Amino acid sequence: MDDFTEHERKLLEPYVTNLDRSIFVLTNLPEVVKGALFSRYSRSAKSLRRVLLDEFMLSDELGSKEMFGSQHIGTTSSGKIVQTKKAEEFYDRVLVGYGDDSVAELAGAHIAVEEISIIATKVLEDARIGLSPLEKSTRYVYFDEKKDGKWKYYREPTIMNSEFAALYEETCDLCFQTYTELVPKVSEFIVKREPKDETTSDRAYKASVRAKTCDLLRGLLPAGTLTNMGFFGDGRAYEYLLTRMYGDDLVEMQNIAKEMQGELAKVIPSFVKRANNAHGIATQGFYKRVRNSMEKLAADSALRGTGNDQNEYVRLVEYDKDAERKIIAGALYPYLQKSMREILAIVDKMTDAEKEIVIATYVNERENRRQKPGRGFEHAQYTFDISGNFGAYRDLHRHRMLTQQRQLLTPHLGYKLPKELKEAGPEFETAFVRAMDAAKIAYQKIAAKYPKEAQYVVPLAYNIRWYMSLNLREAYHMLELRSAMQGHIDYRVVAQQMFREIERVHPRLAKGMKFMDMKEYSLERLEAEKRIDKKMDEITKKYGT
Repeated sequence: MDDFTEHERKLLEPYVTNLDRSIFVLTNLPEVVKGALFSRYSRSAKSLRRVLLDEFMLSDELGSKEMFGSQHIGTTSSGKIVQTKKAEEFYDRVLVGYGDDSVAELAGAHIAVEEISIIATKVLEDARIGLSPLEKSTRYVYFDEKKDGKWKYYREPTIMNSEFAALYEETCDLCFQTYTELVPKVSEFIVKREPKDETTSDRAYKASVRAKTCDLLRGLLPAGTLTNMGFFGDGRAYEYLLTRMYGDDLVEMQNIAKEMQGELAKVIPSFVKRANNAHGIATQGFYKRVRNSMEKLAADSALRGTGNDQNEYVRLVEYDKDAERKIIAGALYPYLQKSMREILAIVDKMTDAEKEIVIATYVNERENRRQKPGRGFEHAQYTFDISGNFGAYRDLHRHRMLTQQRQLLTPHLGYKLPKELKEAGPEFETAFVRAMDAAKIAYQKIAAKYPKEAQYVVPLAYNIRWYMSLNLREAYHMLELRSAMQGHIDYRVVAQQMFREIERVHPRLAKGMKFMDMKEYSLERLEAEKRIDKKMDEITKKYGT
């Protein structure tokens, strides 16, 4: 442990959470300084606090001493800008010489991206590593408010400057108007259908009714609906994301990239500047060339077309037939002082009963879904081809530790009217179908000239086709989570069908997935809301009202 003089302790105190323990957190430092500090730390025999003190705060050699002119970096907004700029100068002068892009993973930033389309959120969330997104829910928030007298959806510039502008607005307006008019009517229907019992609080019941109403009606919202997002991510991930967005065909994505880079440059400037410099522009060009060439290739191919499958489905199109052998070997590997070749030979000689014992021991009587099997389960890979509504896709898309790609959102694959709306009466069904039909007609007219931009007018109820390729360990996590009672019925069905397919081909491997919920419910959120009530009571007892 370092011994610091009293003067050194006073200098360090604002920037670390403690001075006398081996685990501590950095505070009051701009992100770019943290990244620079950790990079220097990786090439020094000194402790992090000693590197911060000797090579950043007290040394003139690197020109970094000026960054610490005030006692607390960032104590004022203007002071923080000055210090960040000096940190950027330091980074450019010294760290770039290391040629280590991974340094950018040590600096992070929170950013809000508001009033963007649902289409845009999917492009942003396509980034799987280094970013943690959070999106405004269509389940807990009603999208029934106007701004300046207009419904809140993205008015795509290409469409709005075309002969389709009026058609686009009329169609989106109809979808929003239908959604808004049905909200109170559907809520009333749910209350009559599922009355509150004496064991349920008013708060839990109202929240459950609200969630059910949103679940049934979100399919009316166009993909151009404006929503909000929040991100936390590291510099390297942001740079990659921005580069892809700049190279996107949609004007909205290019505009978002420009605004995001401008804001991120205020806190982690050095880590995002390459997104649109000469190197970034070259990479953007690469993305565009590949995309344009693949689209041309597909257009010239006999495979072009929407196909005949218009129903919702989940199909296991490929799986590892040697999965059990690989998983058992992977499970045993850390516990045997043998090579993988030797362990596989042992597995090959096992009886079915012996194999089953290894698999059962590896999952070892899981007590809840958060107790996940070990990495041996990553040796089994499954690829599913899925057609489901865009609303369900949005929820499943958030699982990033897998490979998935989607096709363009169109009305060609049809939609399914929620059964509750049929039960509620012809008025509800007629209104829903009218909006869906209008959106399909508008899409067909717009897509003839602008196929990518036409996606904005397609409501969330329409199906989209995508594939998911994932290992068994991720399947345990995703399918148990997304089949849970409180989940939306649309993605619960997908998760349940994926489980059945895995169980069909690998019954022993699926046996440990015992927290799958294969039932149907009427008020999916009710039990979850009751649990929230209990937690709120506990907090009240602990802290008072």
